[in-house]
Amino acid sequence: MLENISEEDVHHTIEQVMHPEISRTLIDLGMVKDIALKDAEVTLTLVLPFLGIPASIKDYLVNSLRQAVGKLGANVEIRIAEMNEEERLAFLTMEQEGWKGR
Repeated sequence: MLENISEEDVHHTIEQVMHPEISRTLIDLGMVKDIALKDAEVTLTLVLPFLGIPASIKDYLVNSLRQAVGKLGANVEIRIAEMNEEERLAFLTMEQEGWKGR
């Protein structure tokens, strides 16, 4: 079970989670922080550019992370936070470069 899961395993799993509208991973976009393992739980923070993003996008991101880490056999707690100005500017630059445009 979780005894066999390392922080590297969790990080590698999260590295595969793509943003639904931007051709980048959540890690690339700076949207995942504070990954921690304790007992049978993985805790991480999903950092959003704005707390007022549409609920459907926020829910998609949370569920994508929860499913990916859950496949490792861990319980997942996801906290939500807002990017600081520097993080937001970096995110918005990557967003423009990688926007899929629908």
